[in-house]
Order: sequence, then C-alpha cells, then structure tokens
Amino acid sequence: MNLAEWLVRSATLYADRPALLRGDAIVADYRGFARMAASLAGALRERHGIAPGDRVAILAENSVEYLIAMYGAWMAGAAIVPVNAKLHGREAAWIIEDADATLVFVSERTADGLAPFLPPTCGAPVELGSKAFAAMTAGDRTLAPAPRSRDDLAWLFYTSGTTGRPKGVMITHGNIHAMAFAYFVDVDRVERTDAALYAAPMSHGAGLYNVQHVLRAARHAVPESGAFDAGEVLDLSKRLDNVHMFAAPTMVRRLVDAARSAGDNGQGIRTIVYGGGPMYLTDIVAAVEVMGPRFCQIYGQGECPMTITALGRALVADRVHPRWRERLASVGTAQSCVEVGVVDANGRPLPIGEAGEVVVRGAPVMAGYWRNERATAETIRDGWLWTGDVGALDGDGFLTLKDRSKDVIISGGTNIYPREVEEALLTHPGVREVSVVGVPDPQWGEAVIAFVVTAPGAAVTPEALDRHCLERIARFKRPKVYRFVAELPKNNYGKVLKTELRRMFETTRQEA
Repeated sequence: MNLAEWLVRSATLYADRPALLRGDAIVADYRGFARMAASLAGALRERHGIAPGDRVAILAENSVEYLIAMYGAWMAGAAIVPVNAKLHGREAAWIIEDADATLVFVSERTADGLAPFLPPTCGAPVELGSKAFAAMTAGDRTLAPAPRSRDDLAWLFYTSGTTGRPKGVMITHGNIHAMAFAYFVDVDRVERTDAALYAAPMSHGAGLYNVQHVLRAARHAVPESGAFDAGEVLDLSKRLDNVHMFAAPTMVRRLVDAARSAGDNGQGIRTIVYGGGPMYLTDIVAAVEVMGPRFCQIYGQGECPMTITALGRALVADRVHPRWRERLASVGTAQSCVEVGVVDANGRPLPIGEAGEVVVRGAPVMAGYWRNERATAETIRDGWLWTGDVGALDGDGFLTLKDRSKDVIISGGTNIYPREVEEALLTHPGVREVSVVGVPDPQWGEAVIAFVVTAPGAAVTPEALDRHCLERIARFKRPKVYRFVAELPKNNYGKVLKTELRRMFETTRQEA
C-alpha cells in the first residue's frame, strides 16, 4: 500500500485539523495538505513525466514544503531520495546521479552549490517555496495515490561505509509501515493533539518519523529557523504543547543545558526520542533530572530504520530497578517486529554477555542496496542483516553496544566516514599518508581528528588542509584538529592502528 494513502485517509476523516505549521502559525489543514500533495503529484506526472518507480531527490533544509514534496512524489508513485542538505554540491550530485533521479527539489541555499555538478540526466531543479513550486501545488485536485505494493521502493537513503562511495539503502513502503506500527507498540503513542517538531534534519530519521503522525492526523511543525536552536525549541514547545521530536544525543545535551540555564523543565514537550549516536549515561541521567520522564531511546540504522531496539520512557526514567544504570546505558530490547541477535564471525549465536556483531531480521529490514548486489549479499546473509555494530545481550534481552566494527564517526548525530575525509586529504600534494579517527567530544559526541604524514620537504598547514577539504567535501566532515606525525602506527600487515591513534590523541590532550 502506498504510504500516501495515510495522508488521504487523514484528510478525509479530519479535513479541518491543522496539519502543517511554520513555527506555531498554521500553513495548511489536512484538507489543504492533501490537495497540495495531489496537485504536485499531477504536475510531476504531467509536466515532468514522473512515473511510478521513478526517483525524486530532495536536497533541502527543513520546511513544511519538504513534507508536501515528499507526499506529492509518493502520490505520483515515485520514491524519495532524501539528500543531506549539508553535503558539498559534488557529493550531492553523485547521489542524485547514482539514484538516476528524474527530478530534484532544492532550497534557496542548496541550489547554487548543486548547479555546477547537476547530472544532465536530471531535469531542472525545482526550488521549494518558489513561485514554480507554488504553481505546481496550486488547485483543488484530488488525485488518488498511484498503487504501490509493500515491496515497492519508497525511500532511497544513501549511507556510506569505510569502503568508499555511499550506498543507496532501499527502504520499501512495507518497511516503513513496520517502522510506524512498531513505534506505536514499542516507543510512544501518537494523538491528534500532538505536534511533531522537526528540528533534526528531515533527510534522516526525523523526516521518516513523519508517517505515524500523518496516520494519526497530528500536527507537523517546523521551527521558523528551519534548524535546531535549543532556545527556539523550548519556547516553541510551550506554544504548541504535546510536542514530539527526534533528536541526536548532542541535541539533547544542548537542550538540557539550555533548559537548566533558563530554569526550564521542557514544558510543552511530551516526548523526545533520541538515537543516531552514543548517549553517555551521565547525560541521560542529567536530562531526566532536568526535564523529567520525557525521553525514549531507539537504536536503528539506515538498513533497518529506527527499528532495531527501543528503551521506553518508563525504563529511561526508572531509578528503582537494581540494574537501572546498566539498562539505561543499553539501547533497550528488540522492537516487536524484529529478532535481534549477537553472533561470532561465522554467524553462530554467542552466549549472554559475550560481545559480537549485532544482527537483526524482520519486516523493517531493507530490501537491499541500490544496484549493488555484492554489498547486499555481504550485509544480508540467510535473512539476517549484519549491522557492523559490536554489542552484547544480557539475560533480560537488553542490548549494550560496545563499539562499531566500521570506523564510522558520529558527530552531532550525523555519520562521517573516515575514508571520505582521508581520500580528500590525500589529494593534497603535501600529504603522504593520513588516518582519520573520531574522539569523544562533549559538544558533538565525537570530533574528527586527522593524523597527517607530510611529503618530504612539504610545508603544510592546518589552514591549507582546511581549504583543501572545503573544496571537496562538506564543511561538517572536515577535521576539527590536524596532528602532524612522522609516521602512522601500523600492525604487521600494514594496517593503521586507529586505536593507537586515539590513545595518542588522548595522551597529548591530557598533557596539554
């Protein structure tokens, strides 16, 4: 079933309910939301030749128009390709071309950066909020969503590994159905009086979480800034009331700090679902102390979106159970629609308490990687998704993550892949070798650190490397610190010992 059917049903039953809000100002009710999406779907078909199964990319910051574009594309039968708006234009264009997207929606800020690199196979971009977009969404059209099955592609999300280019994760309509239903069972309820607040990027989990709120005809509010600002979130939540939001752990820390400074307890916020990176125990303890039992945790990944384990608000707020600290340091128990295991390198289940790779299978697991059968076969084996994360299960089914077998850095809730940064730095003529690691950072969760071996006789400065990176990769991916070393520590096989690099960094930081 096409996910856009949920919008049609809510618009039929609750036509006058407020749907889209900019700040606390109502932009559209559910009748208007559905009509704009239907008009857009008609324009996509008639003016742009979008057919069921085509891909439509969105490279834009958060806005109410983002949701209209999403549902318009789904109504037309297309799949969404949400692209991180922080990416360099060259990086975004690669994703758009690899997805073979027929059209891309952009924002005013992203349009110029993309223009020099836009692939010729993609039509002229349409700017969200522009006169052209307004014309495409105008009218009173009531178009039925194109028929889609549970196995049809709905969301093509690009993620990266440590092996190079991003991979397109194929998320189907059925995968997202399962995610939404599991949310109701394992994470939180949704009522029509609720407001989903989009402060985290809509190109990621925050945007995907819109569907359960559409199904329940709840409100969808985008801060006027279009981004996360702790003070704005606290103020807006009081005016909206019954707010739900998804937040990375770094956002939670900033929100709690702002609330504590202002003597605020988060009034108006009903639920903050956190995930997307490591949440330190002391931080979540402090969050509950300052803001009360408003927090739930989820653990998922692009390949099984938002739907591997969950730790509900009662468990997050529990301070009575004799092992409450251990449970709070975990990522919870398996969500209802999946099986979760911990296995050794040969796929054999490991005993309780023993660390190994986390595997998962069930209805939300991706259909595979876009046009990449080899990567799919490596990641999904005998029906199990191998997550690349290392963890251990306790006797009650709580999963605690130990480390990541892939060296992904999560900074501010966003994945940064060391190889991308290393490859960019290695194109500098003064760089002979480089290794990039993540180290704990109180503000961002992790910070990107580059250890650089310069070419003989080369005079390389951090400022020069910064400029070099900014010409090739997104600003948020560039290293926060450059350490120049005579050589990189390696094992007998020539592999760089990143654990040793992290130890070296911590030692020098403590001595400074």
